[in-house]
Amino acid sequence: MLQDCIQNGDPIPGKVLHCDVLKRGDCLDLFGYNVLLNMYVKFELFYDAVNLFEEMPERNTVAFVTLIQGYALSLRFLEGVELFVRLQREGHELNPFVFSAILKLLVSMGWGELGWTVHACIFKLGYDSDEFVGTALIDAYSVCGNVANSRAVFNGIACKDMVSWSGMVACYSENDCFEEAVEAFSQMRIIGFKPNNFTFAGVLKACLGLETFNAGKSVHGLALKTRYEQDLYVGVALLELYTKSGAIDDAGRAFEEIPKKDVIPWSFMIARFAQSGRSTEALDLFSQMRQAFVVPNQFTFASVLQACATMEGLELGKQIHSHVLKVGLFSDVFVSNALMDVYAKCGRTDNSLDLFLESPNRNSVTWNTMIVGYVQSGDGEKALKLFLNMLEYQVLATEVTYSCVLRACASLTALDTGVQIHSLTVKTVYDMNIVVGNALIDMYAKCGSIKDARLVFDGLNERDEVSWNAMISGYSMHGLGREALKVFELMQKSKCKPNQLTFVGVLSACSNAGLLDQGQAYFSSMVHDYSIEPCIEHYTCMVWLLGRSGHLDKSIKLIEQIPFEPSVMVWRALLGACVIHNNVELGRISAQRVLEMEPEDEATHVLLSNMYAAAKRWENMAFVRKKMKMKGLRKEPGLSWIENLGIIHYFTVGDTSHPDMKLINGMLESLNVKTRKAGYVPNHNAVLLDVDDDEKERLLWLHSERLALSYGLIKMPSGRPIRIIKNLRICVDCHAAMKLISKVVQRDIIVRDMNRFHHFQDGNCSCCDYW
Repeated sequence: MLQDCIQNGDPIPGKVLHCDVLKRGDCLDLFGYNVLLNMYVKFELFYDAVNLFEEMPERNTVAFVTLIQGYALSLRFLEGVELFVRLQREGHELNPFVFSAILKLLVSMGWGELGWTVHACIFKLGYDSDEFVGTALIDAYSVCGNVANSRAVFNGIACKDMVSWSGMVACYSENDCFEEAVEAFSQMRIIGFKPNNFTFAGVLKACLGLETFNAGKSVHGLALKTRYEQDLYVGVALLELYTKSGAIDDAGRAFEEIPKKDVIPWSFMIARFAQSGRSTEALDLFSQMRQAFVVPNQFTFASVLQACATMEGLELGKQIHSHVLKVGLFSDVFVSNALMDVYAKCGRTDNSLDLFLESPNRNSVTWNTMIVGYVQSGDGEKALKLFLNMLEYQVLATEVTYSCVLRACASLTALDTGVQIHSLTVKTVYDMNIVVGNALIDMYAKCGSIKDARLVFDGLNERDEVSWNAMISGYSMHGLGREALKVFELMQKSKCKPNQLTFVGVLSACSNAGLLDQGQAYFSSMVHDYSIEPCIEHYTCMVWLLGRSGHLDKSIKLIEQIPFEPSVMVWRALLGACVIHNNVELGRISAQRVLEMEPEDEATHVLLSNMYAAAKRWENMAFVRKKMKMKGLRKEPGLSWIENLGIIHYFTVGDTSHPDMKLINGMLESLNVKTRKAGYVPNHNAVLLDVDDDEKERLLWLHSERLALSYGLIKMPSGRPIRIIKNLRICVDCHAAMKLISKVVQRDIIVRDMNRFHHFQDGNCSCCDYW
């Protein structure tokens, strides 16, 4: 009657029968009690099962094993281990069922490495050749990576059955011994065993690891013949095989064959679509899943939110956020992290921060998501503050953390902070990480320390396209075009192939150094030798290179040859070249094209105004200024800043607000006198105002970069380079003055203007007066 209850799936008659037994008195023998205990365990009535076990007049090994299995089902693993110890202490028989149960319990607890202690007892009692015990031992050794012991146990099994072979195939696959897994699968079939669902799942994983996708398709064919492709484990293994091989469409066909009552295959396919950038398909599949009445889990929601973040789908992200709150999954760390990412990618960092502060469970991904969000939104200071908080909470930073905070340092040109973070990476395992290394190259290059960027580049154990591109663009940014081309030549000899970004760096380097012939040759090589179609950035570099070299007619001809509509960038490049070469008419046309696309662009109005001023066409200049005033546009004021002891000091044109202004004015007077003795002659054309020459000379010494330089000379220790960042292009007169000052005061001066770096040293500049 009790067995019937178990088979019928109804515990109520069994409970009624138990009551009748209690009323009648002790009318069950040990066998009957064990069946009753088994019934309570099968129906997960563990409280009743434990009470019955303790009340049994006598117990044998079967009773202990049954309850141990019950503890395993209810995840009360420690109590199961204690029961095993009690079984031994009370002197009950240790048989294969006992050993199989305790080994499975240890594996479930993640204590597989303790399997060897049980193995010793098994060996003493002579059960090491038993197929059930052997398979449990294989599993225990497998989870702790001891493949050799698993193989030794497998070899010692007297009568290997299908389960033993499947366990061995799974052991090889789980421990990346893919060739051995395939070989074991072949041997098993030669002997005559037919694979089961676990065998198929294991060998498909091995095919994936070996990237033998055709062999995986053969296994798929065998699974179709045996109808195991409809098994959940096999189906997911097939999806993994096809998605990793890039055959998403084949994965879709395999997905159609899998029973879809379980959430796992749905979640898997949604995740793969989201991860491969096919966000629309991920969302469509999620919609189908909801129509099929399959309940999403935390992994489903995390993947759908990833798709929303990629698409910057704020409204859908909000809807899923509401649904997550309704089903009570917000506290799941994967879901909350994905929600933060959606809001951050959609520019709603305040909402991301609210979620971050509310999150009950935070891991390194939580912190990284918030830091990445701040960096992507251009708020490097908040990213660095959050990074400090992360360290205070003793959360271990990852390569994502370090690469992002280094990007923040690069955007802020915060060299001192970047150096400190570099020191932190050296203390960890990430100093040689290629992602962190690439971020370090970029940080040092953008902060003006190109030599340190090269040291990091040379110290990398391996280099990818990003490493080479970062170094090439770094040299280009510093006006060191020939060094950039040397790095490009080294890249061509390496295994890394140049891509679109590589040639942007190369052509930019040629433009910044005036290497016209080399630039034209590389532009041609990009198309003919590497089959890379030029994009708008390549054309912009070439227009600037030709125009800056004085070939304005060739620039126009190249623009006419662009196979798509020229962008604002192209016309701005031509306008800049026209300003340098005083070609007013072509400059007017270029400015007109820019303003047709961006009517509110103040920079173009300013360049046009400056061009008219340089040509002494004051009426035209006044008209442009009046037009700007009518549109509410204002020229961006000159701004320079310098870092000292971790504090940024800002200076505007003619600034009088700095607390050290008296000292700065004194230094300016001293520099004026010293540079005049060294041959400095003011360039009055650099002041585009209709005032007398004396006033122009006075105004030149009030430029923001000279104020910042004077402060640096006062405050910075002798021998230390002075680094100045400027929001506009450095003027001709400041450039000439900086060269002389570097010689007079014997200091290295590094200025980064809106276009590039200038390294002033002993009266010379790295740009060779070409900028």
